[in-house]
Amino acid sequence: MKPAPTAPDTAHEIVFLLDCDNTLLDNDRVQEDMRRYFTTTFGAAGNARYWEIFDALRAQLGYADYLGALQAYRLGALDQPGVLTAAAWLMDYPFAERLYPQALDVLRHLAAWGPTVILSDGEAVFQPRKIERSGLWQAVEGRVLIYVHKETMLEQVARHYPARHYVMVDDKMPILAAMKRIWGARLSTVFARQGHYALAPDLARFGAPEVRVERIGDLLAHDARSLCGVPAASAA
Repeated sequence: MKPAPTAPDTAHEIVFLLDCDNTLLDNDRVQEDMRRYFTTTFGAAGNARYWEIFDALRAQLGYADYLGALQAYRLGALDQPGVLTAAAWLMDYPFAERLYPQALDVLRHLAAWGPTVILSDGEAVFQPRKIERSGLWQAVEGRVLIYVHKETMLEQVARHYPARHYVMVDDKMPILAAMKRIWGARLSTVFARQGHYALAPDLARFGAPEVRVERIGDLLAHDARSLCGVPAASAA
C-alpha cells in the first residue's frame, strides 16, 4: 500500500475527488456476495442477524463497519467455527472484479487535468483494504482520504490537496448537496446515478448537480471545461 503523497506547496487548478462505494466500485454486488456467503456459512437466520447488527452499527457510527459487525455477531455465535474464517473471506475478497466498467479509465482520463483523490467514508481497516485490493489505491497513486462524515472534513481535504476548484463525484446526493453548501462555487458536483442510494425517490429535494451521469464510464465523454467551467487554455 503506497503512502499518501505530502501536500503540495501550491494549489492545483483542479482536484478531482471521487467516492469509492457505488461510484467506482459496485458495492451493492459486494453485499450480494456477502449475503450468499453468510447464508451458506451461518444459515439464513445467521445472515439476517449479521445484517441486523450491521445496520444498527451503521446508524450508531455513521459509516459501514463490516468487521465490527462480524465481531459483534461472533459474540452471539461462539460455537460457529465458520465465523473464524469469515473475516479472512472478507479481507481477501476480489474487489478488483467489482469495479464498475471503465472506472480505472475514468481516473486516468481525469488525471490529464488534475490530481485524482479517493474521498470515502469508512473505518480504518476494511475500507483501506477494499480500496487497495480493488486497484484504486494504486490508480490514484496513494491519494486516499477516509473519514467519518467526509462532508464535514472539507478543511482537511483542502489542506491535503489545495486547489482553486474541486470536482466531487459521488452516488449520494445528500453528500454532494452538503459539500456544495460549504464550498459553493468552489465545487462542481457530479452525480453518478449508480447503486441503491442513487435511486432513492426523494433526491430532488437536494437540488440538481452540475453534472449527472448514468454510469461512471460516461465521464470519459467529459473534459475539465464541461465538468467545472475552467477556461479552455487551462483545460488543454
